[in-house]
Amino acid sequence: METHDHHGKPEEEPMPVPYWKSRAGIYLIVALALGGLLLGYEHRVHIFASEWVLFLPLLLCVGMHFFMHGGHGSGDDKS
Repeated sequence: METHDHHGKPEEEPMPVPYWKSRAGIYLIVALALGGLLLGYEHRVHIFASEWVLFLPLLLCVGMHFFMHGGHGSGDDKS
């Protein structure tokens, strides 16, 4: 025997969970973060002996300005 939906509304399929919010994605993020921390700790002598580390604060400022601001001209005021 066949069942019918008497409400007239089609059943909605549940939205799939994005990979980064799934259990496997969270485990992958944690594993990559731990691996990065351990790698940085083991190679800290090589990292801090380089001259490019002196330019890191400047690069961070430029990167934050570019990515967090959205660049110039993205404001909504029309004066």
